[in-house]
Amino acid sequence: MTDTAAPADELDRRTRFALVAMGLAVLIVANDFTALSVALPAIERDLDTSLTTVQWVINAYGLVFGVMIVTGGRLADMFGRRNVFIAGAGIFAVFSLLGGVSQDVHMLIACRALMGIGGAMMWPAILGMTYAVLPASKAGLAGGLILGAAGLGNAVGPMVGGVLSDELTWRWVFFVNLPVAAVGVIATLRAIEPDAPAGRRERIDYPGIATLSVGLVLIMIALDQSTDWGWGDARVIGCMAVGALLVAGFALVERRAGERALVPGSVIGNARFRATCLTVLLLSAVFFAGLLYLPQFMTKALGYDALSAGVGLLPMMATFAAVSFVAGPLYGRLGAKPIVSAGTACITLGIFLLSLIEAGDDYGALLPGMLVLGVGFGLFFSSVTTAGVTALDPSQASLAGGIVYMFQVAGGVVGLAVNTAIVTSDAGESTTRFVEGISDAFRLDAFLALAGLVVAVLFVGGRMSADELRRHRPHLHRAHG
Repeated sequence: MTDTAAPADELDRRTRFALVAMGLAVLIVANDFTALSVALPAIERDLDTSLTTVQWVINAYGLVFGVMIVTGGRLADMFGRRNVFIAGAGIFAVFSLLGGVSQDVHMLIACRALMGIGGAMMWPAILGMTYAVLPASKAGLAGGLILGAAGLGNAVGPMVGGVLSDELTWRWVFFVNLPVAAVGVIATLRAIEPDAPAGRRERIDYPGIATLSVGLVLIMIALDQSTDWGWGDARVIGCMAVGALLVAGFALVERRAGERALVPGSVIGNARFRATCLTVLLLSAVFFAGLLYLPQFMTKALGYDALSAGVGLLPMMATFAAVSFVAGPLYGRLGAKPIVSAGTACITLGIFLLSLIEAGDDYGALLPGMLVLGVGFGLFFSSVTTAGVTALDPSQASLAGGIVYMFQVAGGVVGLAVNTAIVTSDAGESTTRFVEGISDAFRLDAFLALAGLVVAVLFVGGRMSADELRRHRPHLHRAHG
Protein backbone atom coordinates (compact mmCIF):
# COMPACT_ATOMS: atom_id res chain seq x y z
CA MET A 1 0.00 0.00 0.00
CA THR A 2 1.51 3.32 -1.02
CA ASP A 3 1.04 6.56 0.83
CA THR A 4 0.77 9.51 -1.52
CA ALA A 5 0.39 13.09 -0.35
CA ALA A 6 -2.19 15.30 -1.91
CA PRO A 7 -0.74 18.08 -4.03
CA ALA A 8 -2.25 20.61 -1.64
CA ASP A 9 -0.06 19.17 1.11
CA GLU A 10 3.20 19.66 -0.78
CA LEU A 11 5.37 22.52 0.48
CA ASP A 12 6.58 24.59 -2.46
CA ARG A 13 9.71 26.71 -2.45
CA ARG A 14 7.86 29.89 -1.48
CA THR A 15 6.23 28.18 1.50
CA ARG A 16 9.56 26.79 2.69
CA PHE A 17 11.11 30.25 2.41
CA ALA A 18 8.19 31.68 4.39
CA LEU A 19 8.75 29.12 7.15
CA VAL A 20 12.43 30.06 7.32
CA ALA A 21 11.44 33.73 7.61
CA MET A 22 9.03 32.95 10.47
CA GLY A 23 11.63 30.83 12.23
CA LEU A 24 14.14 33.68 12.00
CA ALA A 25 11.60 36.13 13.41
CA VAL A 26 10.92 33.82 16.36
CA LEU A 27 14.65 33.58 17.05
CA ILE A 28 14.80 37.37 17.48
CA VAL A 29 12.04 37.43 20.09
CA ALA A 30 13.05 34.25 21.95
CA ASN A 31 16.76 35.07 22.06
CA ASP A 32 16.01 38.47 23.59
CA PHE A 33 14.30 36.86 26.59
CA THR A 34 17.48 35.16 27.80
CA ALA A 35 20.45 36.94 26.17
CA LEU A 36 20.49 39.82 28.67
CA SER A 37 20.39 37.57 31.74
CA VAL A 38 24.20 37.15 31.79
CA ALA A 39 24.79 40.83 30.94
CA LEU A 40 23.06 42.27 34.02
CA PRO A 41 26.24 42.52 36.15
CA ALA A 42 27.96 44.52 33.39
CA ILE A 43 24.94 46.83 33.03
CA GLU A 44 24.84 47.29 36.80
CA ARG A 45 28.50 48.40 36.83
CA ASP A 46 28.37 50.51 33.68
CA LEU A 47 25.25 52.46 34.63
CA ASP A 48 26.12 52.60 38.35
CA THR A 49 22.86 51.13 39.60
CA SER A 50 21.69 48.41 41.99
CA LEU A 51 20.66 44.81 41.39
CA THR A 52 17.08 45.49 42.48
CA THR A 53 16.84 48.22 39.83
CA VAL A 54 18.71 46.48 37.02
CA GLN A 55 16.53 43.35 37.28
CA TRP A 56 13.75 45.48 35.74
CA VAL A 57 15.70 45.41 32.48
CA ILE A 58 14.46 41.81 32.33
CA ASN A 59 11.17 42.22 34.17
CA ALA A 60 9.90 45.23 32.18
CA TYR A 61 10.22 43.36 28.89
CA GLY A 62 8.61 40.19 30.23
CA LEU A 63 5.72 41.98 31.93
CA VAL A 64 4.80 44.17 28.96
CA PHE A 65 5.23 41.29 26.52
CA GLY A 66 3.01 38.98 28.58
CA VAL A 67 0.33 41.60 29.17
CA MET A 68 0.16 43.05 25.64
CA ILE A 69 0.34 39.80 23.66
CA VAL A 70 -3.45 39.30 23.65
CA THR A 71 -3.85 42.80 22.25
CA GLY A 72 -1.16 42.07 19.66
CA GLY A 73 -3.00 38.93 18.58
CA ARG A 74 -6.31 40.72 18.25
CA LEU A 75 -4.74 43.56 16.25
CA ALA A 76 -3.06 41.05 13.92
CA ASP A 77 -6.38 39.34 13.19
CA MET A 78 -8.13 42.70 12.70
CA PHE A 79 -5.60 44.60 10.57
CA GLY A 80 -3.57 41.89 8.86
CA ARG A 81 -0.83 39.75 10.38
CA ARG A 82 1.91 40.84 8.01
CA ASN A 83 1.16 44.52 8.66
CA VAL A 84 1.19 44.08 12.43
CA PHE A 85 4.36 41.98 12.32
CA ILE A 86 6.24 44.64 10.33
CA ALA A 87 5.01 47.39 12.67
CA GLY A 88 6.05 45.34 15.70
CA ALA A 89 9.47 44.59 14.22
CA GLY A 90 9.96 48.31 13.60
CA ILE A 91 9.11 49.15 17.23
CA PHE A 92 11.39 46.35 18.43
CA ALA A 93 14.32 47.54 16.31
CA VAL A 94 13.98 51.27 17.12
CA PHE A 95 13.92 50.72 20.87
CA SER A 96 16.73 48.15 20.63
CA LEU A 97 18.85 50.92 19.13
CA LEU A 98 17.80 53.43 21.79
CA GLY A 99 18.36 50.85 24.53
CA GLY A 100 21.85 50.18 23.22
CA VAL A 101 22.83 53.84 23.46
CA SER A 102 21.13 54.46 26.84
CA GLN A 103 23.26 56.29 29.42
CA ASP A 104 20.73 55.94 32.22
CA VAL A 105 19.18 52.77 33.65
CA HIS A 106 15.68 54.26 33.71
CA MET A 107 15.86 55.04 29.99
CA LEU A 108 17.11 51.50 29.40
CA ILE A 109 14.18 50.02 31.36
CA ALA A 110 11.72 52.21 29.41
CA CYS A 111 13.23 51.03 26.12
CA ARG A 112 12.95 47.40 27.23
CA ALA A 113 9.26 47.93 28.11
CA LEU A 114 8.60 49.41 24.66
CA MET A 115 10.53 46.54 23.05
CA GLY A 116 8.01 44.30 24.84
CA ILE A 117 5.20 46.01 22.91
CA GLY A 118 7.02 45.27 19.65
CA GLY A 119 7.58 41.65 20.64
CA ALA A 120 3.92 41.28 21.67
CA MET A 121 2.88 42.43 18.19
CA MET A 122 5.38 40.17 16.42
CA TRP A 123 4.81 36.87 18.24
CA PRO A 124 1.06 36.25 17.59
CA ALA A 125 1.40 37.62 14.05
CA ILE A 126 4.20 35.09 13.43
CA LEU A 127 2.00 32.29 14.76
CA GLY A 128 -0.94 33.35 12.62
CA MET A 129 1.16 33.66 9.44
CA THR A 130 2.82 30.29 10.03
CA TYR A 131 -0.47 28.44 10.49
CA ALA A 132 -1.99 30.29 7.51
CA VAL A 133 0.84 29.43 5.11
CA LEU A 134 0.59 25.68 5.79
CA PRO A 135 -2.18 23.29 4.73
CA ALA A 136 -4.51 22.17 7.53
CA SER A 137 -3.00 18.65 7.51
CA LYS A 138 0.37 20.11 8.51
CA ALA A 139 -0.85 22.38 11.33
CA GLY A 140 1.33 20.43 13.77
CA LEU A 141 4.40 21.43 11.77
CA ALA A 142 3.65 25.10 12.52
CA GLY A 143 3.68 24.60 16.27
CA GLY A 144 6.81 22.45 16.06
CA LEU A 145 8.66 25.01 13.97
CA ILE A 146 7.73 28.01 16.12
CA LEU A 147 8.39 26.37 19.48
CA GLY A 148 11.52 24.64 18.18
CA ALA A 149 12.94 27.96 17.01
CA ALA A 150 11.87 29.56 20.30
CA GLY A 151 13.60 26.82 22.29
CA LEU A 152 16.74 27.24 20.20
CA GLY A 153 16.64 31.01 20.74
CA ASN A 154 16.19 30.60 24.49
CA ALA A 155 19.01 28.04 24.64
CA VAL A 156 21.62 30.09 22.77
CA GLY A 157 20.56 33.43 24.30
CA PRO A 158 22.79 33.24 27.41
CA MET A 159 25.79 32.18 25.32
CA VAL A 160 25.24 34.92 22.73
CA GLY A 161 24.78 37.48 25.49
CA GLY A 162 27.88 36.24 27.31
CA VAL A 163 30.10 36.37 24.22
CA LEU A 164 28.89 39.83 23.17
CA SER A 165 29.23 41.22 26.70
CA ASP A 166 32.72 39.76 27.23
CA GLU A 167 34.19 40.48 23.80
CA LEU A 168 32.46 43.79 22.99
CA THR A 169 29.98 45.33 25.44
CA TRP A 170 26.49 44.60 26.75
CA ARG A 171 25.19 47.24 24.32
CA TRP A 172 25.78 44.84 21.42
CA VAL A 173 23.11 42.53 22.83
CA PHE A 174 20.73 45.31 21.73
CA PHE A 175 22.52 46.32 18.54
CA VAL A 176 22.53 42.79 17.11
CA ASN A 177 18.71 42.91 17.01
CA LEU A 178 18.78 45.52 14.23
CA PRO A 179 20.27 43.53 11.32
CA VAL A 180 18.40 40.37 12.36
CA ALA A 181 15.09 42.26 12.50
CA ALA A 182 15.81 43.83 9.10
CA VAL A 183 16.50 40.42 7.54
CA GLY A 184 13.31 39.04 9.11
CA VAL A 185 11.18 41.88 7.73
CA ILE A 186 12.71 41.65 4.23
CA ALA A 187 12.22 37.88 4.17
CA THR A 188 8.62 38.26 5.34
CA LEU A 189 7.85 40.86 2.67
CA ARG A 190 9.22 38.51 0.01
CA ALA A 191 7.67 35.29 1.28
CA ILE A 192 4.32 36.21 2.87
CA GLU A 193 1.44 37.57 0.81
CA PRO A 194 -0.50 40.50 2.32
CA ASP A 195 -3.37 39.04 4.32
CA ALA A 196 -6.73 40.75 4.47
CA PRO A 197 -8.37 40.69 7.91
CA ALA A 198 -11.43 38.45 8.08
CA GLY A 199 -14.78 40.20 8.00
CA ARG A 200 -15.41 43.89 8.30
CA ARG A 201 -12.90 46.25 9.86
CA GLU A 202 -13.84 46.59 13.53
CA ARG A 203 -13.11 49.27 16.07
CA ILE A 204 -10.36 48.60 18.60
CA ASP A 205 -11.67 47.64 22.04
CA TYR A 206 -9.78 50.31 24.01
CA PRO A 207 -11.68 49.76 27.31
CA GLY A 208 -10.92 46.05 27.15
CA ILE A 209 -7.24 46.63 26.37
CA ALA A 210 -6.87 49.14 29.21
CA THR A 211 -8.74 47.05 31.80
CA LEU A 212 -6.91 43.78 31.07
CA SER A 213 -3.47 45.34 30.63
CA VAL A 214 -3.49 47.47 33.79
CA GLY A 215 -5.03 44.65 35.83
CA LEU A 216 -2.45 42.08 34.72
CA VAL A 217 0.45 44.49 35.20
CA LEU A 218 -0.60 45.18 38.79
CA ILE A 219 -1.01 41.47 39.59
CA MET A 220 2.34 40.57 38.02
CA ILE A 221 4.13 43.41 39.84
CA ALA A 222 2.63 42.21 43.13
CA LEU A 223 3.76 38.63 42.50
CA ASP A 224 7.18 39.70 41.25
CA GLN A 225 7.87 42.02 44.19
CA SER A 226 6.32 39.84 46.90
CA THR A 227 9.71 38.25 47.65
CA ASP A 228 11.37 41.64 48.28
CA TRP A 229 8.45 43.51 49.85
CA GLY A 230 6.74 40.61 51.63
CA TRP A 231 3.23 39.24 51.11
CA GLY A 232 1.85 41.42 53.93
CA ASP A 233 3.22 44.66 52.47
CA ALA A 234 0.53 47.24 51.70
CA ARG A 235 1.93 47.74 48.18
CA VAL A 236 1.64 44.04 47.37
CA ILE A 237 -1.87 43.80 48.83
CA GLY A 238 -2.97 46.99 47.06
CA CYS A 239 -1.60 45.98 43.66
CA MET A 240 -3.10 42.50 43.96
CA ALA A 241 -6.53 43.78 45.05
CA VAL A 242 -6.83 46.49 42.38
CA GLY A 243 -5.45 44.15 39.72
CA ALA A 244 -7.94 41.40 40.63
CA LEU A 245 -10.83 43.90 40.51
CA LEU A 246 -9.76 45.12 37.05
CA VAL A 247 -9.39 41.58 35.68
CA ALA A 248 -12.84 40.69 37.09
CA GLY A 249 -14.21 43.90 35.57
CA PHE A 250 -12.69 42.91 32.22
CA ALA A 251 -15.36 40.20 31.88
CA LEU A 252 -18.12 42.80 32.23
CA VAL A 253 -16.43 45.16 29.75
CA GLU A 254 -16.10 42.36 27.20
CA ARG A 255 -19.73 41.29 27.59
CA ARG A 256 -20.85 44.81 26.67
CA ALA A 257 -18.41 44.98 23.72
CA GLY A 258 -19.87 41.88 22.04
CA GLU A 259 -17.99 40.42 19.08
CA ARG A 260 -15.75 43.49 18.75
CA ALA A 261 -14.36 42.66 22.20
CA LEU A 262 -10.66 42.13 22.72
CA VAL A 263 -11.51 38.52 23.61
CA PRO A 264 -14.83 37.68 21.88
CA GLY A 265 -17.42 35.49 23.57
CA SER A 266 -16.87 32.76 20.98
CA VAL A 267 -13.31 32.38 22.29
CA ILE A 268 -14.22 32.38 25.99
CA GLY A 269 -17.06 29.91 25.36
CA ASN A 270 -14.88 27.32 23.58
CA ALA A 271 -14.39 24.45 26.07
CA ARG A 272 -11.45 22.88 24.20
CA PHE A 273 -9.65 26.21 24.15
CA ARG A 274 -10.28 26.79 27.88
CA ALA A 275 -8.87 23.33 28.69
CA THR A 276 -5.78 24.09 26.61
CA CYS A 277 -5.18 27.36 28.46
CA LEU A 278 -5.61 25.70 31.88
CA THR A 279 -3.06 23.03 30.96
CA VAL A 280 -0.60 25.70 29.80
CA LEU A 281 -1.12 27.64 33.05
CA LEU A 282 -0.25 24.60 35.19
CA LEU A 283 2.72 23.35 33.16
CA SER A 284 4.30 26.77 32.64
CA ALA A 285 4.91 27.03 36.39
CA VAL A 286 7.17 23.97 36.04
CA PHE A 287 8.98 25.38 33.01
CA PHE A 288 9.85 28.71 34.59
CA ALA A 289 10.79 27.08 37.91
CA GLY A 290 13.29 24.87 36.12
CA LEU A 291 14.76 27.80 34.20
CA LEU A 292 15.35 29.75 37.42
CA TYR A 293 16.28 27.18 40.06
CA LEU A 294 18.40 24.72 38.08
CA PRO A 295 21.00 27.46 37.41
CA GLN A 296 20.63 28.53 41.07
CA PHE A 297 21.53 24.98 42.16
CA MET A 298 24.50 24.94 39.77
CA THR A 299 25.72 28.31 41.02
CA LYS A 300 25.22 27.94 44.77
CA ALA A 301 25.63 24.19 45.28
CA LEU A 302 28.13 23.34 42.52
CA GLY A 303 30.08 26.62 42.39
CA TYR A 304 29.44 27.37 38.68
CA ASP A 305 29.76 30.90 37.33
CA ALA A 306 26.82 32.46 35.48
CA LEU A 307 27.94 31.49 31.97
CA SER A 308 28.73 27.92 33.03
CA ALA A 309 25.29 27.62 34.61
CA GLY A 310 23.75 28.81 31.33
CA VAL A 311 25.72 26.17 29.45
CA GLY A 312 24.62 23.65 32.08
CA LEU A 313 21.01 24.14 30.96
CA LEU A 314 21.85 23.13 27.38
CA PRO A 315 20.89 19.44 27.75
CA MET A 316 17.36 20.48 28.69
CA MET A 317 17.00 23.40 26.28
CA ALA A 318 18.64 21.69 23.30
CA THR A 319 16.44 18.63 23.82
CA PHE A 320 13.43 20.96 24.08
CA ALA A 321 14.31 22.54 20.72
CA ALA A 322 15.10 19.25 18.94
CA VAL A 323 11.95 17.46 20.15
CA SER A 324 9.79 20.47 19.21
CA PHE A 325 10.78 20.01 15.57
CA VAL A 326 9.89 16.29 15.77
CA ALA A 327 6.60 16.96 17.59
CA GLY A 328 5.08 18.62 14.50
CA PRO A 329 5.03 15.50 12.30
CA LEU A 330 3.93 13.39 15.29
CA TYR A 331 1.02 15.76 15.87
CA GLY A 332 0.01 15.34 12.24
CA ARG A 333 -0.06 11.56 12.64
CA LEU A 334 -1.58 11.16 16.09
CA GLY A 335 -3.45 14.37 16.90
CA ALA A 336 -3.42 16.64 19.94
CA LYS A 337 -4.37 14.39 22.85
CA PRO A 338 -1.62 11.71 22.63
CA ILE A 339 1.22 14.19 22.06
CA VAL A 340 0.10 16.78 24.63
CA SER A 341 -0.54 14.02 27.19
CA ALA A 342 2.83 12.36 26.53
CA GLY A 343 4.58 15.70 26.92
CA THR A 344 2.77 16.43 30.16
CA ALA A 345 3.63 12.96 31.51
CA CYS A 346 7.33 13.52 30.73
CA ILE A 347 7.26 16.93 32.46
CA THR A 348 5.66 15.33 35.53
CA LEU A 349 8.31 12.60 35.64
CA GLY A 350 11.19 14.99 34.93
CA ILE A 351 10.39 17.50 37.66
CA PHE A 352 9.77 14.64 40.11
CA LEU A 353 13.25 13.24 39.37
CA LEU A 354 14.72 16.70 39.98
CA SER A 355 12.83 16.98 43.28
CA LEU A 356 15.02 14.13 44.55
CA ILE A 357 18.26 16.17 44.40
CA GLU A 358 20.20 16.55 47.63
CA ALA A 359 23.10 18.64 48.86
CA GLY A 360 26.29 16.92 47.76
CA ASP A 361 24.88 15.71 44.44
CA ASP A 362 26.95 16.57 41.37
CA TYR A 363 25.86 17.77 37.92
CA GLY A 364 25.26 14.20 36.77
CA ALA A 365 22.37 13.92 39.23
CA LEU A 366 20.54 16.65 37.29
CA LEU A 367 20.94 15.13 33.83
CA PRO A 368 18.17 12.46 33.85
CA GLY A 369 15.56 14.92 35.07
CA MET A 370 16.70 17.69 32.68
CA LEU A 371 16.65 15.37 29.66
CA VAL A 372 13.18 14.03 30.48
CA LEU A 373 11.97 17.61 31.04
CA GLY A 374 13.45 18.65 27.68
CA VAL A 375 11.53 15.86 25.92
CA GLY A 376 8.35 16.84 27.78
CA PHE A 377 8.65 20.56 27.05
CA GLY A 378 9.35 19.84 23.37
CA LEU A 379 6.31 17.59 22.98
CA PHE A 380 4.02 19.73 25.12
CA PHE A 381 4.52 23.37 24.19
CA SER A 382 4.58 22.96 20.40
CA SER A 383 1.55 20.64 20.42
CA VAL A 384 -0.55 22.50 22.98
CA THR A 385 -0.06 25.72 21.00
CA THR A 386 -1.39 23.99 17.88
CA ALA A 387 -4.27 22.48 19.88
CA GLY A 388 -5.23 25.95 21.12
CA VAL A 389 -4.95 27.68 17.76
CA THR A 390 -6.88 25.00 15.86
CA ALA A 391 -9.66 24.91 18.49
CA LEU A 392 -10.82 28.31 17.19
CA ASP A 393 -11.77 29.69 13.81
CA PRO A 394 -8.75 30.26 11.50
CA SER A 395 -9.54 34.00 11.46
CA GLN A 396 -8.70 34.04 15.20
CA ALA A 397 -5.36 32.23 14.94
CA SER A 398 -3.20 35.14 16.11
CA LEU A 399 -5.55 35.95 18.99
CA ALA A 400 -5.52 32.30 20.05
CA GLY A 401 -1.73 32.19 19.99
CA GLY A 402 -1.56 35.39 22.02
CA ILE A 403 -3.94 34.11 24.69
CA VAL A 404 -2.09 30.78 24.99
CA TYR A 405 1.18 32.64 25.45
CA MET A 406 -0.39 35.00 27.99
CA PHE A 407 -1.37 31.96 30.07
CA GLN A 408 2.19 30.69 29.72
CA VAL A 409 3.59 33.95 31.10
CA ALA A 410 0.94 34.12 33.82
CA GLY A 411 1.65 30.54 34.88
CA GLY A 412 5.34 31.31 34.96
CA VAL A 413 4.94 34.45 37.08
CA VAL A 414 2.59 32.81 39.58
CA GLY A 415 4.68 29.62 39.65
CA LEU A 416 7.90 31.52 40.29
CA ALA A 417 6.29 33.51 43.11
CA VAL A 418 5.11 30.30 44.82
CA ASN A 419 8.41 28.49 44.21
CA THR A 420 10.41 31.43 45.54
CA ALA A 421 8.23 31.61 48.65
CA ILE A 422 8.94 27.91 49.34
CA VAL A 423 12.68 28.16 48.64
CA THR A 424 13.19 31.29 50.74
CA SER A 425 11.13 29.93 53.65
CA ASP A 426 13.21 26.73 53.70
CA ALA A 427 16.58 28.28 52.92
CA GLY A 428 18.87 29.01 55.85
CA GLU A 429 22.50 29.94 55.90
CA SER A 430 23.67 26.53 54.69
CA THR A 431 23.73 25.15 51.16
CA THR A 432 21.95 22.07 52.46
CA ARG A 433 18.89 24.08 53.51
CA PHE A 434 18.86 25.93 50.19
CA VAL A 435 18.89 22.66 48.21
CA GLU A 436 16.12 21.28 50.44
CA GLY A 437 14.04 24.35 49.58
CA ILE A 438 14.53 23.74 45.85
CA SER A 439 13.59 20.08 46.32
CA ASP A 440 10.38 21.03 48.16
CA ALA A 441 9.47 23.55 45.44
CA PHE A 442 10.05 20.99 42.68
CA ARG A 443 7.87 18.49 44.55
CA LEU A 444 4.99 21.00 44.47
CA ASP A 445 5.68 21.54 40.75
CA ALA A 446 5.34 17.78 40.20
CA PHE A 447 1.81 17.91 41.70
CA LEU A 448 0.93 20.86 39.43
CA ALA A 449 2.21 18.91 36.43
CA LEU A 450 0.17 15.89 37.48
CA ALA A 451 -2.96 18.07 37.62
CA GLY A 452 -2.10 19.33 34.13
CA LEU A 453 -1.76 15.72 32.94
CA VAL A 454 -5.29 14.93 34.18
CA VAL A 455 -6.70 17.96 32.32
CA ALA A 456 -4.79 17.05 29.14
CA VAL A 457 -5.94 13.42 29.15
CA LEU A 458 -9.57 14.29 29.84
CA PHE A 459 -10.17 17.50 27.91
CA VAL A 460 -7.42 18.71 25.53
CA GLY A 461 -8.20 17.91 21.90
CA GLY A 462 -11.54 16.27 22.70
CA ARG A 463 -12.18 12.54 22.72
CA MET A 464 -10.40 10.28 20.25
CA SER A 465 -12.98 8.06 18.60
CA ALA A 466 -12.53 4.47 17.43
CA ASP A 467 -12.60 5.72 13.81
CA GLU A 468 -9.72 8.10 14.54
CA LEU A 469 -7.71 5.31 16.14
CA ARG A 470 -8.21 3.11 13.08
CA ARG A 471 -7.22 6.01 10.82
CA HIS A 472 -3.96 6.54 12.74
CA ARG A 473 -3.04 2.82 12.90
CA PRO A 474 -1.57 2.59 9.34
CA HIS A 475 0.64 5.59 10.06
CA LEU A 476 1.99 3.87 13.16
CA HIS A 477 2.83 0.75 11.15
CA ARG A 478 4.69 2.83 8.54
CA ALA A 479 6.55 4.73 11.23
CA HIS A 480 8.03 1.46 12.44
CA GLY A 481 8.89 0.28 8.94
